[in-house]
Amino acid sequence: QDRGRHGRQDRGRHGRQDRVVNAPRVLVVGAGPAGVRAAELLAANGMHVIVADEALRAGGQIYRRAPDGFTRPHETLYGFEAAKAQALHDAFDRLERVIDYRPETLIWNVSRGVAHSHGETSAAGGYGEIPYDALVIASGAHDRVVPFAGWTMPGVYTLGGAQVALKYQGCAVGRRVLFCGSGPLLYLVAYQYARAGAVVAGVLDSARFGDKLRALKGLPAGAAALAKGLFYMAALRARGIVIEHGVLPVEALGHGGRLAGLRILDARGGVREIACDAIATGYGLTPDTRLADLAGCEFRYEPDSRTWLPVTDDDGRATAAGVYLAGDGAGIAGADAAEIRGALAAYAVIADRGGSVPMARVADLRRRLARARRFATALAKGFPFPHEFAAAIGDETILCRCESISAGEFRAAISDLGAGEMNRAKAFSRVGMGRCQGRVCGAAATEVIAAALNVDPEAVGRARGQAPVKPIPMVGK
Repeated sequence: QDRGRHGRQDRGRHGRQDRVVNAPRVLVVGAGPAGVRAAELLAANGMHVIVADEALRAGGQIYRRAPDGFTRPHETLYGFEAAKAQALHDAFDRLERVIDYRPETLIWNVSRGVAHSHGETSAAGGYGEIPYDALVIASGAHDRVVPFAGWTMPGVYTLGGAQVALKYQGCAVGRRVLFCGSGPLLYLVAYQYARAGAVVAGVLDSARFGDKLRALKGLPAGAAALAKGLFYMAALRARGIVIEHGVLPVEALGHGGRLAGLRILDARGGVREIACDAIATGYGLTPDTRLADLAGCEFRYEPDSRTWLPVTDDDGRATAAGVYLAGDGAGIAGADAAEIRGALAAYAVIADRGGSVPMARVADLRRRLARARRFATALAKGFPFPHEFAAAIGDETILCRCESISAGEFRAAISDLGAGEMNRAKAFSRVGMGRCQGRVCGAAATEVIAAALNVDPEAVGRARGQAPVKPIPMVGK
């Protein structure tokens, strides 16, 4: 069982007993780029660092490690980012020896200096409590999805899910995969599939070419990332893969319960069908902010990305005492920015605990983060979330697949039951109350209710986080 602070003992990875420590206990949630860099600096400055991560091995989604025995090299798995992935993996392999590392561990609630965990290194039954003096939340992000007719059919995946299958299991999600959505991840995953030898049926981008032109003035701040994106597009075209702009999905088509194609609306207003046996879809990423919500952090609405973000200072300090945000959980800006944010959050913890920090280094990290944020803002404008498409989801289309609630049923809760705010609409309709806790349907549901009330999404508020943030097993005595 996990013990309290003040010199008591903890169970580390694989149940070993770690030495007794009196240093400040810092819990880092997430072992992606932000979490690794935060933990690295904290440990180097004498903190007692606990890293809890849901995955079996550190790396996060972007640098997700393959299972033991997997023979594909880093260059194949990570492409341009192979050196960065290797550096991050090596850093954590060294770090693991001096921290309390808890893989396959879900932090499902936080309250009053205690994190509630479930996983391999937790107490009997898988449950435990981890007391902390400071909390660094590096929880990352997840796909932003727009439902369309037939999207719950087997064979329809998120872009992130398709990428995990390729990186971690070494397999494609189908024999002929169609990619639709928007954002840099769309082109990256399509390129990774094509490079791995999969048949790519096409890449359909909801953003119009003009959107990207309008965003170009902000892109020099991230010239390297822009060059990679142009390379992916050129490489796809060189393989004969069609890339279309201004395209929206209309309906997934199937026969006998099997996906057979996608009906689309193209930029000219024409409707046609494309044959495929798998679809990978996603419209950018949404920060995973549920633990920040449970920790009592204040939020603000960010109109460019049409999302709610935790309020932080330049170094990641949240409004809740002792809580720090790092990585994409503080706002989508990419893997390089995540490492910067992880370092800044660590320095903020050290400074707040009376330690000495290199202010010249902190100033340089702040400047680099500001450039990354400018680039992220440009990308958000170049690949805008298709909010009008989300707001116009057909009444018969399933909006919340966990609870099997249609968009029409959700609109009825708004009009007939007077749900004028997101949490009331959630309570009256059950949209967002299923296994995913609104991670999948939340973005689209916000646009639907805002359109129904003819107000800006900020006016309908955000759905409050609830524990557990993900499903956990019930264990009886």
